[in-house]
Amino acid sequence: MAAFWQQVVSGLASGGIFGALALALVLIHRATGVINFAQGEMATFSTYILWSLTTNHGFSYWPAFVVTLLVSFFGGIGIHQAVIRPVERSSQIRVVIVTIGLLLLLNGLMTWTWTGEVKAVKSPFPGGTLDIGGVAISYRDIGTIAVCLGAVVVLWAFFQFTKVGLALRAAAVNPNEARLVGVKVTWMLGLGWGLAAALGAVAGVLTAPSTFLDPNMMQIVLIYAFAAAVLGGIDSPVGAVVGGLLLGVALNLLGTYVDFIGVELRLPAALLLILVVLLVRPSGLFGKPEVKKV
Repeated sequence: MAAFWQQVVSGLASGGIFGALALALVLIHRATGVINFAQGEMATFSTYILWSLTTNHGFSYWPAFVVTLLVSFFGGIGIHQAVIRPVERSSQIRVVIVTIGLLLLLNGLMTWTWTGEVKAVKSPFPGGTLDIGGVAISYRDIGTIAVCLGAVVVLWAFFQFTKVGLALRAAAVNPNEARLVGVKVTWMLGLGWGLAAALGAVAGVLTAPSTFLDPNMMQIVLIYAFAAAVLGGIDSPVGAVVGGLLLGVALNLLGTYVDFIGVELRLPAALLLILVVLLVRPSGLFGKPEVKKV
């Protein structure tokens, strides 16, 4: 039984990362109606910034973490203003193609700037374990869960209790009516891209210590995050987080207790989950089914 709970806690740690990145996908999807395929590369770029600050510029981890979030936030706003805004009134497929182009651009820029050599990123959490009822839980897992959930709670409070957060929600749900009441929709959407970039940075810097850093680090994690967003509901912020946690736990348990899945087939299992959810409940666990008048 102890091994079971260890897998659950470890799954919650990886699921917290999936949930943070899934929430970033949901924020942009609600604002633009499309999936940002460059979200993983944006997160990886942010992780390279943290690595550079701690390795080459003498920063300790947490000050570098804060600087990375700020750079990512303003970088996300800049990407929206320079790249997305000119095409945001175009067809959805055009915006998707632009995000794919941004993916390739960022990937190439990272390879050119930092080379494709694998780099090690130190974890800010100690390497020991905490024994709770016979279950050995690593401090790294506890720290990862705490940081991911903390970021989600801060974002939830921002949306619920600030005027800017309410304006951003209005701009995402109904931009035309929001404009009528004085909301600057374009800047609100840019703010959404900034918040999504910061959330992606959280996911990236927490992923790097266990997977090592290279330009393709977040590509598989992005697929898991997309599966989490589909599971919870692609338009539901709460669903993205819950979906990420459920997916992390489910993949850990399947990899441990289902022999033919193991570590190698976790990604196909996540892709199968996307297919099943889209067939059975396209709106996800927390999404609202689309209603059309006949």
